[in-house]
Amino acid sequence: MSDTSWAKLRYDTFVGRGPAQIIHWEHWSCPDAETYLTGIDYYEHPRLCRQELRRRYPELRLSIPESDQPLPRPTLGATGQSSNAEQHTVRWGDSESATWQHGEAFFRSKEEVFAFSPLAKGDFRDWPHVVNNWDFSSEEIIYQNLRKDFPTEWGDQAPAGEAVELGFYNTTFMWPLLTFGWELFLEACLDPRFEPVMEEFAEINRRVFRAFARLPAHFVICHDDIVMTRGPVCSPRWMRQYVFPRYEELWSIVKASGKRVIFMSDGCMDAYVDDVMACGASGVISEPYTDYKAIARRYPDCFIAGEGDNRVLMRNNPDEIRAMVASMAETGRMSGGYMMCIGNHIPWNVSPEGIRLYLEYSRELAHR
Repeated sequence: MSDTSWAKLRYDTFVGRGPAQIIHWEHWSCPDAETYLTGIDYYEHPRLCRQELRRRYPELRLSIPESDQPLPRPTLGATGQSSNAEQHTVRWGDSESATWQHGEAFFRSKEEVFAFSPLAKGDFRDWPHVVNNWDFSSEEIIYQNLRKDFPTEWGDQAPAGEAVELGFYNTTFMWPLLTFGWELFLEACLDPRFEPVMEEFAEINRRVFRAFARLPAHFVICHDDIVMTRGPVCSPRWMRQYVFPRYEELWSIVKASGKRVIFMSDGCMDAYVDDVMACGASGVISEPYTDYKAIARRYPDCFIAGEGDNRVLMRNNPDEIRAMVASMAETGRMSGGYMMCIGNHIPWNVSPEGIRLYLEYSRELAHR
């Protein structure tokens, strides 16, 4: 299958017209599974391994490295140690994650939080802990930096019917969480002095979404981890004051240019699905703690993904994996916007045998 054909299937699913064979969107970082599935050592021949994986499992649509130079084998995880406490990193795929230490190293008190001006900072390129560490000084700077990633000949319009996407990690909630760290964010967020800080983050994001509106894409993937595995982090009242109104405003900017918004969050989205959809999202990708069948019933043919559970793959029980895939396929038959997806990721320590079973059962069972 060509990349263009795949982009059309993805587009069709995003707009609720998915094909009979339900396609995948997988969060993949499991090199040992690649070696197991192809018979080619991922670290010795990363390009050859990916090429063979693409041949055998085109539904994964994993990118192919330009070089076949051998890769160093990870040290984390090799002897049972999966994290680097000093660097605040964990094993991730064939290497290490970025640091999980965020604003804790930069801010020491609530008073420092209230004194911070995101707009005065503007250029965040020296702050990798905020993930989208771009130069946000102006809409034009953002636009020009992003436009380089798209073909010049497209102009301001992506090819019709193909899934061309933009993504933003710090949609609203992630900005204070990443900038100040969990503890200071939660200590400060109920204080009225926090309001101006949130408003300045909102102004930065207006620049981002105005730039997005000008770019040649059809979909904007908006990420905000507004929930955890047991549900909301902050109260509905707080979210409806500081977060959801800004979603509605920001998303209206890109929707006016003909783009659709897909919302992404870790955790259990049940409490806030209706709010997110009311703000203008056309679908949700989350984790298996979310009730996807309930979403499919309430929002016919909206985009949904993330129902698959890596804990089932880790247990490597064929009957349990088959039952999970069958349940996912049932949801897929309820929604033309459903994608197969292990929502809580396929990391390096998931059973390669379990992954193979998941992919094979998906081929057999995941049909509308």
